[in-house]
Amino acid sequence: TQKQHTHTLPIMAALTGDDLAKLDQLVSKSHKDQAVWFLNAFWHELGEETAEKFYQFVQKFNELDLQNGASGTAVDEMNAHRFLEHFQETMTVREMRDQLRSSGAITTRPKNVPLTHLLIVKYAKSWKTLVNASQGDNQEEVAKAQALLEEVQALYRECQARDEAAAEAVAAAAVAQKELEAALAEVQAQEDAYNAKTESLKKKSEEGGVVSRNKAKNELAQHLGEDPHPPR
Repeated sequence: TQKQHTHTLPIMAALTGDDLAKLDQLVSKSHKDQAVWFLNAFWHELGEETAEKFYQFVQKFNELDLQNGASGTAVDEMNAHRFLEHFQETMTVREMRDQLRSSGAITTRPKNVPLTHLLIVKYAKSWKTLVNASQGDNQEEVAKAQALLEEVQALYRECQARDEAAAEAVAAAAVAQKELEAALAEVQAQEDAYNAKTESLKKKSEEGGVVSRNKAKNELAQHLGEDPHPPR
């Protein structure tokens, strides 16, 4: 029997109709499902090293799809430009559409841009091969691709959690540093005031009449017996 991975997504059903109808069905899937379909279709050519990049693509599409997030199927043209800029792609949305139009993948100007369109042009793949790619006969390969995406996703979440914990630790250290600086400043102020009073009483105990000198000496003795750093 064929071994199944315990953390795979359901294998997607084949697309139906003519090739254009199949493409319409594919681009109506979620950003992640489109990426999984594409990776499965060209697994032998793209391989495991591409899985992490695909996950980054999906995460960025989810982020840019302000209305639907992870459940969305495409982003508007402005956010498609932002996607291309983020990944430092040299092609423009217009150039992408020109290539898709010349291949017959699109006949009009779609309002939104699905991840599939970008992937077809970026990796120079045939859209007809893509929509007709088997997603079920090669279950072991499909499971491997899907499991790898899940693994990358888990690693990303783990790194994100570590980054958040580190940020919290840095923030806590900053607060502690400010509290320490304030405490040191208060201690220094108390010491400065104590020293100033000491010098003032010493001076008074050496100047003026006998009565005033004696009074100053008594105050000085009492002052010197006090704690220069009283409890806060």
